[in-house]
Parts: sequence; C-alpha cells; structure tokens
Amino acid sequence: MSRLTLRLPETLHQQLIHLAEGEGISLNQYIIYALTRQVTLAYSIQPISEEEVTQQQQSFAALLDKLGQASPSEIESTLAEREKVEPEAELSSEVINRLQQRIHERSKT
Repeated sequence: MSRLTLRLPETLHQQLIHLAEGEGISLNQYIIYALTRQVTLAYSIQPISEEEVTQQQQSFAALLDKLGQASPSEIESTLAEREKVEPEAELSSEVINRLQQRIHERSKT
C-alpha cells in the first residue's frame, strides 16, 4: 500500500472528519472511499447512440475492405501465433449480462 502526504485547507479537513464520523469510519477509510468513487465514475460505461454504433460499424467495414482478404492458411497461422489469455474470473456471464442490462436501461433515457 502506498502512502500519500496531502496538505488540505483546514475547513476541508474538518468537513472530511465530520463526514467520516457520520459514516462511522476513519478519516483514511473515508478518503479512500471518496477517491475510489470518483475514479470509478470517471471510468463508468456510457451508452452510445444508434447513430454512433452505425458509424463505427461502417468504419469497421471500410477498414476490413481496405485490409483485403486473408487466405485460410494465413488466418490459421495468425490464430496459432496469438497470445492466449484466460478471462478474468470476475467477468462471468452473469456480470456481462448485468452490464448489458445497465447499458440498455441507460440508453432508454
């Protein structure tokens, strides 16, 4: 675990202490919670419009056309050379389904 020394204005320090006490946790735990929440929000999945999906699909199709066709032996050779990676244990089909459901729900709004 890393250590960080941080200079805070006294008023902010007092507000953080008050919030941590309200949650019944230490100041350190509260700051870690608040920072984690902020970072998570920055990396949350955002739905994209149907227009953007169509544009991406068209761009991908154009790229494939530009690349040309690979022979079956070229495809087989490339697949044999690729790095094989096991999926993350946390990324189960249930988790994927929940994420897809959330994306679908958000795209309705």
